Amino acid sequence: MAKNWLADRFNTFLERRMPEGLFPRALIILVAPVVLLQTIMTGLIFERHFENVTRLLARSFARDVSMLIQLYEDSDRSRAAAERIESLANGTLALQLVIEPGALPAALPEPFLFSRANTRLTRELTIETGKPFWIDSRSQPGIVDVRIEVADGVIFRFTPRDERTLATSTGFLLFLMLGSSLLLLGIAFIFLRNQIKPITDLARAAQSFGTGRDAGAFRPRGAREVKAAGIAFLDMRDRIARQVEQRTAMLAGVSHDLRTILTRFKLELAFLGDGPMVKPLKEDVEEMQRMLEAYMAFVKGDAGEAAQEADLSAMVQAAARGLARAGGSIVLDIPPEQKVRVKPNAFGRLLANLIGNAARYARNVSVSAAVADHTLTLLVDDDGPGIPPDKREEAFRPFVRLDNARNLDETGTGLGLAIARDIAHAHGGEIALEDSPKGGLRVVLQIPV
Repeated sequence: MAKNWLADRFNTFLERRMPEGLFPRALIILVAPVVLLQTIMTGLIFERHFENVTRLLARSFARDVSMLIQLYEDSDRSRAAAERIESLANGTLALQLVIEPGALPAALPEPFLFSRANTRLTRELTIETGKPFWIDSRSQPGIVDVRIEVADGVIFRFTPRDERTLATSTGFLLFLMLGSSLLLLGIAFIFLRNQIKPITDLARAAQSFGTGRDAGAFRPRGAREVKAAGIAFLDMRDRIARQVEQRTAMLAGVSHDLRTILTRFKLELAFLGDGPMVKPLKEDVEEMQRMLEAYMAFVKGDAGEAAQEADLSAMVQAAARGLARAGGSIVLDIPPEQKVRVKPNAFGRLLANLIGNAARYARNVSVSAAVADHTLTLLVDDDGPGIPPDKREEAFRPFVRLDNARNLDETGTGLGLAIARDIAHAHGGEIALEDSPKGGLRVVLQIPV
């Protein structure tokens, strides 16, 4: 139980702090182990390489120095003997030796960067020579100044290059390791991006299809699992298209048959004149005609209509024109020349239903719209009776008529809001009902544009 709790907490911690995208997550999963491994290996290599090479170089240098001191002490210590030893040290051993009289300078503080190297060199010189000495590895870049005091106040001053006493190839080794790591990470970055791209293409195609837009020439590709998901998406898209087509064709046939019968009713009633008993029958036939058209509009949806650029203000004005009831008003606040990418006929029917419902049951209606972050937000406010909060979701169900009849469209079929939500979903958007500042109902429409 405790293990599951800790695992859940750890997963929650990672989920909150990991980036949301698959590509950065996969990149972190790839980079983190490489960086950790490189850090560990770099530390180990530097430790072993620097320690071993420095130890060997310091020991070699100390032994050469010891040998030269021994030769000097075994000689007659004349100037000629000193010159022969200098020639041997500078020509064969490349130690840059100068034998001169004097004393050792004051001790310098131990440098931070090469402290371990100085410590190793100090230890080896102490072991091999047993003489007082002085070391400076900072004053002259690339040069190590070593002075050893021998008998009779004579100083052996060595100024070899630092690679003679210290491990100086560590910088190049570090550059080589970092360079190879960056090269491999760059290759992995390109490869991973190419592997993620089919997934983003699939997501883009699914989003376009979900919002009723053309998914374009989508072709499944990538890894086997990603390609299988793409093929499944295409199959699903084709099945949905066939289902909508079959449903539309079936209802179009039903509509044709019913319209034929209604036409016969109209002709028969026309021969009966306009008597008091005929007029109600004619009104019933007209109501049946309007209900049939509403049912067809609900089932047909957008009928495969293609999305295109449209003038939002013109569409709202067209939908509001003629809908205000006598004595009522519709106030529009729409940005001029605002272009939105929608399915014009379906979106116009959506606007007509929303504004028509508000105008039918309220005296004052206002319609406002704004586009921000590629999202159109349209508000329809009225001062009508409104809909109780617990009934608002039910108002979107087809054929449901509330007590206040707020979900009725013009034909009285209970499909107004159902058709509006269906069209909004086809655009990838949503409709919600809220309390209006006017005291009635506010309809909030949001769709991506």
